[in-house]
Amino acid sequence: MPLMSDEITRDCNGNTLADGDSVTLIKDLKVKGSGGVTLKRGTLVKNIRLTHDADEIEANVAKVRGLVLRTEFVKKA
Repeated sequence: MPLMSDEITRDCNGNTLADGDSVTLIKDLKVKGSGGVTLKRGTLVKNIRLTHDADEIEANVAKVRGLVLRTEFVKKA
């Protein structure tokens, strides 16, 4: 879903994020509904997609597809 508002999506450091960017996790994250998968700090997430909410992005990682991440937990790679 394309970005519908005029808000700019930013990472934890204030860098602007765009569709297709790569980000790195800054904190270990337990993924709800995935059977106990934990994404470790430093994990590279490639080819993100922006959502209608400027505080969230969508991504696919090796173990989880269609993952929604809060921008406060990622930094631009």
